[in-house]
Amino acid sequence: MLQVIKGWINRYFGDEETVMFAVLLLAGMLAVLYLGNILAPLFAAVIFAFMLQGGVTRLEQIRVPQKIAVWIVFLLFSGLIAVLIFVVLPLSFNQAKGFLNEVPGLVQKLQALVGSLPERLPGFVNQDQVDGWIASAGNEVGKMGQGLLSFSLASLQGLVTAMIYLVLVPILVFFILKDREQILAFISTLLPAHRPTMNRVATEMNLQIANYIRGKAIEIFIVGVTSFITFSIIGLDYAALLGLLVGLSVVVPYLGAALVTIPVLAVGFLQWGFSNEFYLLMFLYGLIQFLDGNLLVPLLFSEAVNLHPVSIIMAVLLFGGIWGVWGVFFAIPLATLIKSIWMSWPRKERSLPTSE
Repeated sequence: MLQVIKGWINRYFGDEETVMFAVLLLAGMLAVLYLGNILAPLFAAVIFAFMLQGGVTRLEQIRVPQKIAVWIVFLLFSGLIAVLIFVVLPLSFNQAKGFLNEVPGLVQKLQALVGSLPERLPGFVNQDQVDGWIASAGNEVGKMGQGLLSFSLASLQGLVTAMIYLVLVPILVFFILKDREQILAFISTLLPAHRPTMNRVATEMNLQIANYIRGKAIEIFIVGVTSFITFSIIGLDYAALLGLLVGLSVVVPYLGAALVTIPVLAVGFLQWGFSNEFYLLMFLYGLIQFLDGNLLVPLLFSEAVNLHPVSIIMAVLLFGGIWGVWGVFFAIPLATLIKSIWMSWPRKERSLPTSE
């Protein structure tokens, strides 16, 4: 047994670099697990800077000075954040508040619809079943009301945290972009001089994870804006709120689209019933999802993240369970990082026993 363990260690940790790399990975995991809440603004700033660095690099390629390129990208980033905070979020919040005010009326419509099922489907649905469904729905609505009350009571702490993020994160993003070369030079002094494995992993990360995060941000914007415009044109209620949900749904492949379909079709059905407008909504929403999956995603993610759907779902469940919403958002980049490390990790060939 000891011989097997020794052979495994020699195969995967046979040089100084791999040992150092393993120690750094372990230290990083422990820092994220135990200091994640404290260092969250720094992590967020690093991620945003990672996304924006591509714009700075492209401006430098057309001979824009580095400092001016940083300022241009940072001001565009700040303007986008301002639009999100002062335009998109208030509009979505007002529509969410209006939707909550109309929940009792929507519940009554659903009760009337469910109550008519015994007449429409005799032999399949009886009145006792309908009464049981209505009672269960009432209990769930009551629980949702209690949850919303608890959320509103805890919102003050969340507001303070958000204000801290709004001040700290942009400042950190600016200085990370501005002093990127000095930061990388300092980090390199802490690493082994000969580090081919780390260089391979860094290259793989830059090709896949950076492109994925940037592409996903663009995809959220395009899908969200397109959905909002489409819903507004056909007159769907709560177009801004539903457009925001559809845009955010692309963060989680497969699961996100399936989950957000429920509120979109539910609002459309409660507004129009089985009418031509509802069927038009189904067609346009399906078209948006089709174009996103078959046109937009291939264009944005030229460096495809080659992960099996089962791996994606498992990563979402695992990292979402550990870090909540942030874990869901970064589940695929983290899974890609793990795969890159595994594929780039040096392995010594096992010596086969020779037959005499």
